[in-house]
Amino acid sequence: MKPTFSLGTIAGVRVGVHWSVLVIVAVIALVLSGRLPAAHPGRPGWQYAVTTLVAAAFLLLSLLAHELSHAVVARRNGVAVGDITLWLLGGMARLGGEPPTPGAEARIAGVGPLVSLLLGLLFGLLAGAAAAALGAGLAVEALAWLGGINVLLAVFNALPAAPLDGGRLLRAVVWRRTGDRLRATAVATGASRLLGWALVAVGLLLVLRGVPLSGIWIVLVGWFLVAVATAEGSQAKLEELLSGVTVGEAMGRDPVTVPASLAVGRFLAAPQFRFRHSAFPVVDADRRPVGLVSVNAAARVPEERHGTTRVADVMIPIEEVPTPHPGDPLTGVLPVLESSPAHRAVVLAGGAVVGVVTSSDVSRVTSWLASSRWRKRAV
Repeated sequence: MKPTFSLGTIAGVRVGVHWSVLVIVAVIALVLSGRLPAAHPGRPGWQYAVTTLVAAAFLLLSLLAHELSHAVVARRNGVAVGDITLWLLGGMARLGGEPPTPGAEARIAGVGPLVSLLLGLLFGLLAGAAAAALGAGLAVEALAWLGGINVLLAVFNALPAAPLDGGRLLRAVVWRRTGDRLRATAVATGASRLLGWALVAVGLLLVLRGVPLSGIWIVLVGWFLVAVATAEGSQAKLEELLSGVTVGEAMGRDPVTVPASLAVGRFLAAPQFRFRHSAFPVVDADRRPVGLVSVNAAARVPEERHGTTRVADVMIPIEEVPTPHPGDPLTGVLPVLESSPAHRAVVLAGGAVVGVVTSSDVSRVTSWLASSRWRKRAV
């Protein structure tokens, strides 16, 4: 899930918003447009509109606080954090790897529902305080609604199904008891598929009974759980197959590198760069890696600027590219490989470029291992 636009960096984590957040705002508007006038009729229309917009903003901030808590605790437990994206079904913190222990998994997962629960209690207390000081009103109604929705989010996220926080907690428990992370993942994804299909059935039932808005929303959530659980199950099987394989065994060795000072025009015209690959590591004058340049990025430079624009001007900085060591497990590179801007990792040893790993390299190794396993079974 890539953000449509960025909100900047909060607590050292990049935060973005996907356009589908507008659907959340629209749903909130529909819900509160009926609730507010029914509870407090006779107010000017602009008061209902302002209250709705403020409530929607605070709900999005609540979702952001939930995801930020995951990110902060993940970093404290040695797990890198890519970014946070707010979207149709709430928020998503993209982690740069797996938690190292079941305890770390439990802490990272458990803090999200806890923050939502605390926010729900806080909004509830504020609603009570406002009611005592000001009497019933739109602000009290909005605060009470925010309290209830945050408690509901905490409860929903605690359900034992991946990728919900409860699913991560379930995986942590099974992981601790069995010592097998892949088996724990299989249990969590199985529970997620079961819950997802149950939600789809409940949502369709609501649609048939004349409650289309809630029904469609529940169907979407259920379908999302099933889809993510299926993807995570496939990822777990892939990790099991690649267990024991190192980055060095999968990488393409001694890749062609591009000088950072080379003009884009010469880069696009040089035979060694034109047909071999779609992206190349970039090095400085001392052969130190400084980035990764793709042919597509260079080709987007206007032709009249090919002679004055350098590769360094269009490359992806090395800080934004995965840089594993040849001895690292290949399974640890898979998550960051997909999130990398160029979908590849530059392998470094002793500060020098020694290889490149792409999705095609992973597929090649996977195919070989799968066929090898099939041949052994056939024998």
